[in-house]
Amino acid sequence: MENAVAVGKRKLSGPSSPTSKTDESENAVKRRNISRTCIHEVAVPNDYGPLKDESIHGTLDNPVYNGKMAKMYPFDLDPFQQVSVACLERNESVLVSAHTSAGKTAVAEYAIAMSFRDKQRVIYTSPLKALSNQKYRELNQEFSDVGLMTGDVTLSPHATCLVMTTEILRGMLYRGSELLKEVAWVIFDEIHYMKDRERGVVWEESIIFLPPAIKMVFLSATMSNATEFVEWICNLHKQPCHVVYTDFRPTPLQHYVFPMGGSGLYLVVDENEQFKEDNFAKLQDTFSNQKNPADVYRNSKARIAKGGVASTGSDIYKIVKMIMERKFQPVIIFSFSRRECEQHALSMAKLDFNSQDEKDIVDQVFQNAILCLNEEDRNLPAIRLMLPLLQRGIAVHHSGLLPIIKELVELLFQEGLVKALFATETFAMGLNMPAKTVVFTSVKKWDGDSHRYIGSGEYIQMSGRAGRRGKDERGICIIMVDEKMEMEVLKDMVLGKPAPLVSTFRLSYYSILNLMRRAEGQFTAEHVIKNSFHQFQYEKSLPEINEKISKLEREASILDSSGETELSDFHNLGLEVAQLERKIMTEITRPERILYYLVTGRLVKVRDGGTDWGWGVVVNVVKKPSSGSGSLQPALAASRGSNYLVDILLHCSLGSSDNGSRQKPFPPRPGERGEMHVVPVPLSLISGISSIRISFPPDLRPAEARQTILLAVQELQKQYPQGLPRLDPIKDMGIKDPEVTELVQKLDELEQKLVSHPLHKSGQTEQQYKGFQRKAQVNHEIQLLKSKMRDSQLQKFRDELKNRSRVLKMLGHIDADGVVLLKGRAACLIDTGDELLVTELMFNGTFNDLDPHQVTALASCFIPGDKSNEEVHLRNELAKPLRQLQDSARKIAEIQRECKLDVNVEEYVESTVRPYLMDVIYCWSKGATFAEVIEMTDIFEGSIIRQARRLSEFLNQLKDAAHAVGEVNLEKKFEEGGESLRRGIMFANSLYL
Repeated sequence: MENAVAVGKRKLSGPSSPTSKTDESENAVKRRNISRTCIHEVAVPNDYGPLKDESIHGTLDNPVYNGKMAKMYPFDLDPFQQVSVACLERNESVLVSAHTSAGKTAVAEYAIAMSFRDKQRVIYTSPLKALSNQKYRELNQEFSDVGLMTGDVTLSPHATCLVMTTEILRGMLYRGSELLKEVAWVIFDEIHYMKDRERGVVWEESIIFLPPAIKMVFLSATMSNATEFVEWICNLHKQPCHVVYTDFRPTPLQHYVFPMGGSGLYLVVDENEQFKEDNFAKLQDTFSNQKNPADVYRNSKARIAKGGVASTGSDIYKIVKMIMERKFQPVIIFSFSRRECEQHALSMAKLDFNSQDEKDIVDQVFQNAILCLNEEDRNLPAIRLMLPLLQRGIAVHHSGLLPIIKELVELLFQEGLVKALFATETFAMGLNMPAKTVVFTSVKKWDGDSHRYIGSGEYIQMSGRAGRRGKDERGICIIMVDEKMEMEVLKDMVLGKPAPLVSTFRLSYYSILNLMRRAEGQFTAEHVIKNSFHQFQYEKSLPEINEKISKLEREASILDSSGETELSDFHNLGLEVAQLERKIMTEITRPERILYYLVTGRLVKVRDGGTDWGWGVVVNVVKKPSSGSGSLQPALAASRGSNYLVDILLHCSLGSSDNGSRQKPFPPRPGERGEMHVVPVPLSLISGISSIRISFPPDLRPAEARQTILLAVQELQKQYPQGLPRLDPIKDMGIKDPEVTELVQKLDELEQKLVSHPLHKSGQTEQQYKGFQRKAQVNHEIQLLKSKMRDSQLQKFRDELKNRSRVLKMLGHIDADGVVLLKGRAACLIDTGDELLVTELMFNGTFNDLDPHQVTALASCFIPGDKSNEEVHLRNELAKPLRQLQDSARKIAEIQRECKLDVNVEEYVESTVRPYLMDVIYCWSKGATFAEVIEMTDIFEGSIIRQARRLSEFLNQLKDAAHAVGEVNLEKKFEEGGESLRRGIMFANSLYL
């Protein structure tokens, strides 16, 4: 790389130590200052000119500011804050990477104070609207000339300091806003959001498009590759970029583990970050005496909003009671399920943590807060049922709550009027709201793909809420576990390194069209691809890949090759047998062949990609699968044309399929004691069907009944060590298809060859065969790495850009020369929903036949949000538009497939068209009350409001798009639709504004 940054580092004794100059021939300077609390490095482009007065600013390697401060603090700055401020006064970009509660905000405030002093503008971006509102309130109290720009609200858009979401900044950059010419600094809060799969690209594009004259402040949780990030900034903007990294915690933490179903806390990591192995061993012993600790915990469907009541006496109850008795409050109890949060709060019915005076204050604050609502909304169960809880010093905080309740909880927590807060992990984002104690109700979470242990980065973020600076000598973290854990897993979680920041860059049609429309010199899609963090990381990894290949080649050369031909022959026979078995199963699992045999009690084998579930027992067969996330690959079932799901009793990991949790189950790890659960499985995942059937107990709900079946299956496997007898497709299933007959004959022949092969079960050659397998594996890894080096990421993106441009031509967004046409000009203004699909509806007349209420309901399908568990039944006036929308989505998906993009048609339709709130939005638009519409769905109240607000923003974009292409009637419909939403509790003002 032309401007690659050299990695020379020197350890120094403190932040003020002098440093020698690096060799002039180096492309960059990179130095490290280590003190008790911080590490400083700087990446500098080649031939960087500007020099500062060293007596005031120090040096690039060792920035120290001795001038008049733009802002004074009522406390002594920590070393990392001092170094950061010195970098800002040098007018150079800086990344501040530190733990939650370490004091990163002080650095951002200094950049804002400098902008006010120097009469320049500053932009503060945050990842979420709620955080933008909170930050606006905080900054407005200090600086007063502060504006806010989110999709919902615009306040003082010409202020010196503007708080906005990152999407708003990207939109301003695309449209070349004049305002940006006056901006000196942009602060990116929570920059580690850049690794978010859906929205990460927004940060990456914003950073790429920022003019080089603008300097940046990046605030981040600790990340292990902060240096790599600043090297990218240095390469991209040809300006120095500092990194100030600290893993110092102002308040040290103690980490305890509480075994569920047991009693007592076990200190596993002390405040000096020493792991206590003896305590961990005692903890493991507590599990051996428990029958089934997972049964202690089960999700409940009780809801505060619906007036649910829960039992006391749970482990959570015990822990919270103990925390209060020991004066360890306030406490935040983190759960990974919103319903679980509410359930735990309800179980505190007998506890009361507030004095009468505090109760009166809570009541007063509560009554003042709800004054912004109209009379009927003040009596909603979700509001009425929360007050008794809040008065007792107990509260709930998650994304499904009404926004007014969520903000009220935050304000009461900050004032010390909430002593026990039950929250999801989103509470660990954004504003500094620490507690003395943090409790984790589980160490596993569902992340959309798998049920996994939380990573060290997530643990660091949440545990960072424990310990209030200046108030607590140490913070306390309590981790609840319901099964034995490997020591290394716990160590990695609590003491592991923070995760690196990895690019999630992708090309969207919105970006491509906006870049084509601008078409000013460097602002092209090619420019964005070349300068992405993704490409930078790829190029940087090449030397490392080369080294790996050399290492593997050395290993391959010393592996024993004797008898390789014979071993290779045996290995290939095994592969051919497996391949034929898969082909036969594909034929057998066609519905017309297999359904007759999938009777209750039949043993079937299940394989999901690389996950082997082993044998399970058929319970039932269901037609037309729903898309609940608990089933194994429902989308895959749809894509292969299967309309059937088989309910199979499978051996699952503990707690992986709890009632109501809608989590994807996983088989137990080797040596782990699992439990049986009924899992919906598509026909395509059945990899074997046995001739054996077993009898079933009449009721499968009790865990004991399911466990009995597990023991029966395990006993059968002992009786048939060579494998359970299978149904013969020809003799038993009567399949007469000549193709299947031929496959079965081939399989018989190959199995005979395999059994008669000299190496079959030959103990003498087992070691030799393992060596051969390792060599084959090493050679395969070498080929993969070489292919990765050849397969340039740049070329991949170029190919994708070419294919996406073909899609845009076929749909009429651009012409053959890449000039953006009328349709494309409309799509350029839409970044909330699928821009291709919605412009298709605008131009094919779908919206023309609908009234504003139907338009609003149909537009709601584009807004991502919670799925409903209930089946969607729509009234006639909505069913037809929905079918038209699905047909258009199918057409667009098919065009993308034609243009060689990896798009699954049914998956595209399912992920793009979300009709779960159509009825709710339609009725609200027509004037229904909020109390009426929440009874129409099982989706959380707060989620409905969040989607309605995003929908309002989306309708504004559609209105602008219609205006841009001269569609006056559509413009009016979108405007009327948006206005019909904006009333009552759905659009009540934020308490922060």
